[in-house]
Amino acid sequence: MFLKLESDGVFLKEVCLENYTYVAKAIAQGANRIELCDNLASGGTTPSKGVMHETIDYCAEHTIPVMAIIRPRGGNFIYNDSELKIMGYDIIEARNLGLDGIVVGCLNEESWLDEDAMEQILEESYGLQVTFHMAFDAIPVSRQFEAIDWLIDHDVQRILTHGGSLDLPIETTLPHLKELVDYADGRIVILPGGGITNENAQHVIEQLGVNEVHGTQIVGKL
Repeated sequence: MFLKLESDGVFLKEVCLENYTYVAKAIAQGANRIELCDNLASGGTTPSKGVMHETIDYCAEHTIPVMAIIRPRGGNFIYNDSELKIMGYDIIEARNLGLDGIVVGCLNEESWLDEDAMEQILEESYGLQVTFHMAFDAIPVSRQFEAIDWLIDHDVQRILTHGGSLDLPIETTLPHLKELVDYADGRIVILPGGGITNENAQHVIEQLGVNEVHGTQIVGKL
């Protein structure tokens, strides 16, 4: 089921899952898109080929798109050449399996977009949707609007962001998220996530005027 505002707008619920186990239940409870993200305790890493294969097969039967994080390890978002090569191989595997899109983010030592790495990743991701993940929140607030423009110019479809540190409740970060949504102005999807559940999703949607929300409990407990 979709969430609705009083205006009867329709909104997408993306549920973040660590493995295949709860895919069927998540869809039954109203998930409209699946993001596969292994090792959530470490901030998320690339799921296995087997997990992607089974999830894609099941979701195809229910017309549910599947995204997967492409991240070779936990920790920071600064990747060396070997790690970028690994990410490239994982993107090829994901495309061959029929994945709809990837979730990825590369930064440099200055906490800015690693433009060269991102351009390489985006070239390797042809034909796939691309979401820039919560690495975005590590970019200084003073440069986040500039980052939005760069990602728009490079045809990234959406930005997953908490609007601040994950230590802060979503209610605290809503004002900055609203600034990001307003600045994006429909040119790119701002996808709020982190601490959004089936209990507060409607409030977040109404406050931000967004079309999509993301979370591990966005459709309730699984």
